[in-house]
Amino acid sequence: MSFDEEESFEHTLLVVREVTVYKIPPRSTSGGYKCGEWLQSDKIWSGRLRVVSCKDRCEIRLEDPNSAELFAACFIYPGQRESSVEPALDSSRYFVLKIEDGNGKHAFIGLGFNERNEAFDFNVALSDHDKYVSRENEKEASEKNATDSLIDIHPAVNHRLKEGETIRINIQPKPSSGTGMLSAAALSGAVLKPNTLCLAPPPAGSGKIRSPLPPPPNDPAAARMTSTSQGVGQRAPTENTRQTDPLTNLSQLERNLPASGSGSRKTTASGWAAF
Repeated sequence: MSFDEEESFEHTLLVVREVTVYKIPPRSTSGGYKCGEWLQSDKIWSGRLRVVSCKDRCEIRLEDPNSAELFAACFIYPGQRESSVEPALDSSRYFVLKIEDGNGKHAFIGLGFNERNEAFDFNVALSDHDKYVSRENEKEASEKNATDSLIDIHPAVNHRLKEGETIRINIQPKPSSGTGMLSAAALSGAVLKPNTLCLAPPPAGSGKIRSPLPPPPNDPAAARMTSTSQGVGQRAPTENTRQTDPLTNLSQLERNLPASGSGSRKTTASGWAAF
């Protein structure tokens, strides 16, 4: 909770039932005050002490224990504790307070506790208030920095069209065919040349292989090769060969020849065989 929210709240840090207030002489040295110089006849008031934290200010109130009437008040502002509350040089149970009347006038009085532990609690209450103020200041600073970081320094711009304004958008047509490099080349107007296929030159005329010429029709070697290949591939029946070839039946020719003895028959037969 920040100080602004606690403006109407008071937190009581310490209550001491009985303390003594003294009228002290002016400071004899610049070093500080000594309670040994205070006389018992200088005692001016006795009552209740209350330490109250109000916002960033701490108040030491001297009140009447029965009626709660305020006798005097010491205001401690941030960073002014040493000038408002000063411990005595010769005792830990005595202090010097700077009291104010609210009209700008102030005076210094002596404060004494009956017990040392009460004086110790008094110092602790003042230290707790200082720590509380420091934490609140750091918290407010961090919240302020976080808020400043979220503030947009750029003013808002109105991008709405005014009456009568129009927007023109130019859209390039999408190519109907071709993807990748071809479409990009067509859009940019570049001409792509196809890669030429290089073939090796044909061999020289001396290295050509010529197919063999067919043999002459009356070549006896070719006739033997043809008859051999035909005989291996397919043999005709014997009866058909005899019927188609009239030269194979030599007995009929011999009957038609004139009978001129055995020697001429053999000669004729050998001559027909040679044919």
